[in-house]
Amino acid sequence: MEVRGERECRDCGTRWSYFETGSVTCPECGSMRSVGTGERRRHTDAPAELDLDPVLARLDEEPLEGLTDEVKRTCRSYLRKRGFIRGGELKPLDDAYLAARELLQAADVYGRLRDPTDDEEWYVTALLRAADTGERPAAVDVPAGMREARGLAAASAVLEYRRDVSAHLEDHPDPDARTTLGSLRERAKRVEALGGDVSPDESDALVAAARDVGRYLITGEADALADARDRLERFE
Repeated sequence: MEVRGERECRDCGTRWSYFETGSVTCPECGSMRSVGTGERRRHTDAPAELDLDPVLARLDEEPLEGLTDEVKRTCRSYLRKRGFIRGGELKPLDDAYLAARELLQAADVYGRLRDPTDDEEWYVTALLRAADTGERPAAVDVPAGMREARGLAAASAVLEYRRDVSAHLEDHPDPDARTTLGSLRERAKRVEALGGDVSPDESDALVAAARDVGRYLITGEADALADARDRLERFE
């Protein structure tokens, strides 16, 4: 959506950036009587925090399977607020978003397992403990039973990023990027159709390709678009 990036309080006259706060409430006096000023810009990202502390506080005392629903609710709440265009500027597909996507999928898969292995429990716990930093286990460390989680997380993150990139291209047309974006969507849809059951290396390559497209559009590096195409072609 396109919004005015500056707000002005009608009660005390304070001005602030809506792009930074995501709030129409005056930070000075608390009044909700404010008006948007300045030019409208495309904006899909809102300030959000992935607060897993309540879950982590119980992790050592309660079985992991009893916490997965809360983990999923927390991740979904965070992801609903997130986007990749801030004040008209395209942002990268960041580690924090990707980690939340993977934790959401991993918690869902783990909650459906009848007899999870120690490796599968470690994987979900590792994601949970490090999600606030955006860290994820390496592809080589993903247990076989969690390939689905890695793949679905990659596909959903890439499709969400592609949506915002596509909107960005409406304002900043680039035929080459648009073509590569189409190939990226096809690859992500294929992974999605397979239920995420692809190698962790392929999942990570899909994410890397999306990041390459973003890098090309954000920095203008022509090689980044070529890198994205190479990654996508490697797994055809």
